[in-house]
Amino acid sequence: MERLVPDNAPIVALTDVEKRFGSVRALNGVSLSVAAGECIGLVGHNGAGKSTLVNMINGFLSPSGGQVAYPDAQGKGALAAGVRSVFQELSLCPNLTVAENLRISHSELRGFGWRNRAKVEIKAALDAVFPGHRITPDDEVDQLGIAERQMVEIAIGFAPRGSKARLVILDEPTSSLDAGIAEQLLDYVRAFCANGGAVVFISHMLGEIFSVASRIIVMSDGRVVGDRPATGYTRQGLVEAMGHVATERAADVDRKRKISQEEILRTPQGLSARKGEIVGLSGLAGHGQAEALADLYLDSTSAWRAAGSNAAMAFVAGDRGRDGVLPLWSILRNASISILGQGRFFLDQKAERDLAEIWRKKIGIRTGNLDHPILSLSGGNQQKVLFARAFASNASVVIMDDPMRGVDVGTKQDVYAMIRAEAAEGRTFLWYSTETEEVCECDRVFVYRNGVISAELTGDDITEDRILEASFEMQEA
Repeated sequence: MERLVPDNAPIVALTDVEKRFGSVRALNGVSLSVAAGECIGLVGHNGAGKSTLVNMINGFLSPSGGQVAYPDAQGKGALAAGVRSVFQELSLCPNLTVAENLRISHSELRGFGWRNRAKVEIKAALDAVFPGHRITPDDEVDQLGIAERQMVEIAIGFAPRGSKARLVILDEPTSSLDAGIAEQLLDYVRAFCANGGAVVFISHMLGEIFSVASRIIVMSDGRVVGDRPATGYTRQGLVEAMGHVATERAADVDRKRKISQEEILRTPQGLSARKGEIVGLSGLAGHGQAEALADLYLDSTSAWRAAGSNAAMAFVAGDRGRDGVLPLWSILRNASISILGQGRFFLDQKAERDLAEIWRKKIGIRTGNLDHPILSLSGGNQQKVLFARAFASNASVVIMDDPMRGVDVGTKQDVYAMIRAEAAEGRTFLWYSTETEEVCECDRVFVYRNGVISAELTGDDITEDRILEASFEMQEA
């Protein structure tokens, strides 16, 4: 494999780097460099080693073999070299304000008046990356939506913080952002690199990779299997370079399957679903879609509210850190919690493990042992566990709140097929997504604007143009 080496001095250089966690080799002889002005697109399926690699670059992990060097840092490490990281799993402190969260990573903000200086700095960073945002420095993080929290985390990554950011690692940075806000970030990344900064951009959205990357690195099983200019790849060629994670695919179900006319739910706001239907919720992020699903799920699962409900529900969270995984439990228990109460008196542990193993294979959870902690998995594999939990349940309705965050392109196609197969058997899906491509997988779509439904689309009307039109202009009944 030919490896591209920049002519100018690199900000960071890895030479034959290995990383082992016990018997697991997460990185296997990785060599690469990142130079000023580069935007490197880092791609690979879940578990390919991307997160371990970026934690090696930012100094969070030390190599088991090989060398990581920062030529301009005089031996002081990643922080002195201007390396910053914005992780897929958001790390803000929810009980602090936006400005106070900046202080955590900005040691020079101290003394009298530091809060005012923090407010000025974080506001400037937010204005630069996301012009027109509605976030204030005094907002408490736990009052922000997931998209706004992701925007704050990104702004902190690019903020001066006492020294210039030279290399910013962005791990699935648009996974909770709608198309308009995501494009603002991509524009800023291009400008940042044009002015001499460098970015490592990790995304399963290949269109974004081709939009901003000057060079693309492909990883598989802890190795770099491709490293060339972005112009050297086509979309199909990049998918083939990653290799598809083999899974037990669901049956190929005709998209035009017959949908029952039996309506199983309807909300006062007009959201409705029929048995076996895949219903999408769309529109700009933060316009009430997630709240509508949360209210519906709460009505179904709260005993005092559920008396009139005729549909048991399962939930797949997009914000898995807050609403999904149980961090102290094993992979097995996280996957099987939806079925733990189905026995009369005692848990059938063999049946529990057998069912979890079936869904591990179906959805391709990359682990050799279901008894390992859930946090031992990559973010994308944790998300697969949440899908397995919902599909293994006997719920007739599955609510999905932007569930594909951090899931690779191959697994997405497998999940789409499984959703259609489950719908053909009579299970109903309510699916909110910030990705128009996913919404177009649905049978019917409700577009939200300012907390109310602005349009209901079906059939050939489910297009990106119609969704955007309804997102910005209220439609008459």
